[in-house]
Amino acid sequence: MSAEFAFEVDPGTATPPVVKQPGLWRSAMRLWRTRIGLALVVLLVGVAIIGPIVAPYGPAEFVGTANLRHVDGTWLGTDYFGQDVWSRFLHGGRSILFLATVATAIGFFFGAAIGLVAAYNRGRLDDVLMRLMDILLAFPQLLLALVALTTVGPQPWLIISIVGFTTIPRIARITRGATVSVVERDFIGAAEALGESKFRIITRELLPNVTGPLLVEANLRLTYSIAIIAGLGFLGFATERNAADWGLMVQENRVALSVQPWGTVLPAIAIALLTIGTGLITDGLARTVAGIDRGRPDA
Repeated sequence: MSAEFAFEVDPGTATPPVVKQPGLWRSAMRLWRTRIGLALVVLLVGVAIIGPIVAPYGPAEFVGTANLRHVDGTWLGTDYFGQDVWSRFLHGGRSILFLATVATAIGFFFGAAIGLVAAYNRGRLDDVLMRLMDILLAFPQLLLALVALTTVGPQPWLIISIVGFTTIPRIARITRGATVSVVERDFIGAAEALGESKFRIITRELLPNVTGPLLVEANLRLTYSIAIIAGLGFLGFATERNAADWGLMVQENRVALSVQPWGTVLPAIAIALLTIGTGLITDGLARTVAGIDRGRPDA
């Protein structure tokens, strides 16, 4: 009898396979929507990484008269300031991707930690943490970013801090909601009976069982982070004046859209495809977690 009990609650045993989803990403990749989304994201990330290396001109290099479609030595003409549109586009993806990724990572780390701690401890600590998250959710993300950037100035660390800070409560609530039901499972009680620390239970028992919902939420938050940072760039709050930034390019060149559309259309398409790509990946992961389209690799 004791041997049987030791087998069931052996502390070295991983989380029971009945609740673990080791093939989540592989299952999601069977869906065409996930493949298409990943292809779009990889393409645009490649442009952002390799673009500055292969760009024919510098991001702020003057090459000719402003707002011309055809200029010798350029592919897509010049922008509002006489700079090469193609070179500006190749240089403009790094900032938005870097800021969005770092901000989402910060929000995900702290939000997931708060959600896991709240769900496991419940009681007063749960109430305090969740009410604090509710207060943070009351502040509009874009409005808070505009107030901070107007006061301090468009600094990269401030953009990351604001977007990451406003992402925390959203991820925390999703994490808590996904974790509450897992806390009541028998293997959590067995781990507690064996004297495992709270940190080990949270990281080794709870976290692996909510990986699916967290991956979906992380991708969704990344999509929103890209959108809000691009929006800030469009409103003129780029990291620096005349920076090569896709959002800022749309704002700068929109007045000459009928004369020279590429300065506005090209970065707008890139932002749209990037958000569509991350959205398709999120949808594929969400369908896999929910069991939708299971067994339909062409969905």
